[in-house]
Amino acid sequence: MASPLGASPVRREDARFLTGHGAYLDDLPFPGALRAVVLRSPHPHARLLGIATEAARAVPGVAAVLTASDLAADGIGPLLPTAPANPHTGAPFAFAPQPLLAADLVRYVGEPVALVLAETLAQAQDAAERIGLAWEPLPAVTDADAALAPGAPRLAAEAPGNLALASEIGDAAAVARAFAAAAHVVRLRIVNHRIITNPMEPRGVVAVHDPTDGRTTLHLSSQSLYAVRDAAAAALGCPPLALRVIAPDVGGGFGAKNFPYPEQALCAWAARRTGRAVKWIATRSEMFLADHQARDHVADAALALDAAGNFLALEVDSRANLGAFMAGGSGAVQTFQYAHLPGGVYAIPAIALRIRAAYTNTAPIGVTRGPGFAESNAIIERLIDAAARDCGFDRIALRRRNLTPPGPYTNPLGQTVDSGDFPGVFEAALARADLAGFPVRRAASAARGRRRGLGLACHIKATGGAPRENVELRFRPDGGIDLLTGTQAIGQGHETSFPQILASLLGVPPETIALRQGDTDLLPLGGGHGSSRATYMAGTAMARAAERVIAKARSLAAAALAVPASDLGFADGWFRAAGSNRAIALAALAAAAAGALDTYEVFTREAMTFPNGCHVVEVEIDPETGAVALDRHTAVDDYGVLVNPRLATGQAHGAIAQGAGQALREAAVYDPAGQPLTGSFQDYALPRAADLPAFDLGFAATPCATNPLGVKGSGEAATVGVYPAIVNAVLDALAPLGVRDLAGPATPDAIWRAIRGADA
Repeated sequence: MASPLGASPVRREDARFLTGHGAYLDDLPFPGALRAVVLRSPHPHARLLGIATEAARAVPGVAAVLTASDLAADGIGPLLPTAPANPHTGAPFAFAPQPLLAADLVRYVGEPVALVLAETLAQAQDAAERIGLAWEPLPAVTDADAALAPGAPRLAAEAPGNLALASEIGDAAAVARAFAAAAHVVRLRIVNHRIITNPMEPRGVVAVHDPTDGRTTLHLSSQSLYAVRDAAAAALGCPPLALRVIAPDVGGGFGAKNFPYPEQALCAWAARRTGRAVKWIATRSEMFLADHQARDHVADAALALDAAGNFLALEVDSRANLGAFMAGGSGAVQTFQYAHLPGGVYAIPAIALRIRAAYTNTAPIGVTRGPGFAESNAIIERLIDAAARDCGFDRIALRRRNLTPPGPYTNPLGQTVDSGDFPGVFEAALARADLAGFPVRRAASAARGRRRGLGLACHIKATGGAPRENVELRFRPDGGIDLLTGTQAIGQGHETSFPQILASLLGVPPETIALRQGDTDLLPLGGGHGSSRATYMAGTAMARAAERVIAKARSLAAAALAVPASDLGFADGWFRAAGSNRAIALAALAAAAAGALDTYEVFTREAMTFPNGCHVVEVEIDPETGAVALDRHTAVDDYGVLVNPRLATGQAHGAIAQGAGQALREAAVYDPAGQPLTGSFQDYALPRAADLPAFDLGFAATPCATNPLGVKGSGEAATVGVYPAIVNAVLDALAPLGVRDLAGPATPDAIWRAIRGADA
């Protein structure tokens, strides 16, 4: 029997993973592959005056030492952004193309300078240490405001004043009028600090060139195979189909593996140049230096309210740090995601955003869960608590008064949200969190010398990602079905949930369906995994393909049963003639007519999905040490129709943990000279199980109207709400001590200093 949508079968892929049979990149056999090591810049900003490779080439086992001059000799180009212009206006962004290997200038610690190939990893590492480099250090800049200031060190001639993009969105005149008439105005500077994503499996590439057909196969740990293929092909100067990209299993991505990297094109080039397979696996230290980082956003924001507490207008002046280069679609994150839903789930009549993004001498910024949406959501949720504190409102009543009513709505910037019961989700979360018991819990904490605080935040984000997706259904002679998708599994459980979707559509047992993905030769295109798009995009394509399969099968069934097609009903995988016991199974029709039911479907979305929710947290703080304990976490999230509640719960738990990590532990730190100070897990603390309470998570399913399944993306949305909820809780706990603001994670040191600063 088919597993209906809403059932929770266990993940079929877990048996493979838990018994050590996962096909992760470093486990795959590539006999005879050269090992690659990337020599990286130790300087955040410097001229490369000379590079001496003779000693490195003399190391036993070294096959090649490649530099920018070799790239130029072979006509290899740089890496270009995947979104080089504002998706709304078409205005081009200012950017310097990212060289695969630095030629004369480096812009961040960790930038690739040379590629060493040897028979063993140890030989390649030894040779890399023998490369001689001559440098002229240059002044560096590490934050966006400093980079945009007059006289700041200049990173690239292509971006005057280090400005990547500038945009003004909304109705500034209406906002000015609202502020002039407001009874209350609250202002905050809100820092959304930089983080390092750290997926379980490091990035890596194994490139294998086939001289017989001229194609190069890249085996990757990546989230977006087609985007990597196209970017690498552009740098190599070859057609995209000259590259094949494969990723059987990926040990997490979280956005850090979403955009293309220089190493991917470098290894493809090296394999073509040497005629040998080339393998590069990042060390954890390299991930800290050179993986795309996330967030790093500052906003001066103001909220205007009338005397009753109705929101009148929101004004935001924001600056984003893009790092040294515009990676992938990082520019569009600011002009699309960040500008999509300012004000979140609240009814705000007038909004004006000023958006700027700058280049700095830091690792390029990419994306992580909720890119852009997390930054904008934190702004409104922090402002609401500040308005309640400064203007004498109750923070819960203030939110309740201003929540957008249930149903579709269009915000002042013209973005339409198709569905959501925001007041219902809000009330459900409050009821679940036992607010009535909070005073008792606060008093108990005080009796132990602790400070307890409560914080809450609503959240919403748009999901959809790359706008096109395709699937193909292939019916096998043994009665099974191969489901081919251009989306990609990176730990979400697609091998379970995707067959579950298709089984419910065709009425066949899910165990007869095999998911095939992670190979650009399977299908013409693919959007990979980003923006929680996979279930929505691939699921919609599946639904449309299933409709076509049933229509084709109906004609075959009518002929087989000698009845008009209009007399046939279809349910549970069978066609049955009305008024008789004549019936035939879909599987029998597929077996009798080989290939006749195979179906390919491309879906182009016209709208996004909008997962949303409300999170309520309680923290307990030791004022003597600054230690913060996350004691309670209650949430109600709306992910539309749940395909598999077990998997959705797991995705939400992971998103909550990541948001809590940023709020309480994680921060990527550079010193003023541009040297990274968080280069390992000794300096960068990820949350552990002991740091997290048992999550109390509920679902409020409002079916999405933009797809036939009614689903909404579930992998990121919780992160968007967790961070501001925890910050609000920490500030609530510290308010009696005079602490009014907090920038960065609520580490014991930060809390201790904030308390002592307030005491001073």
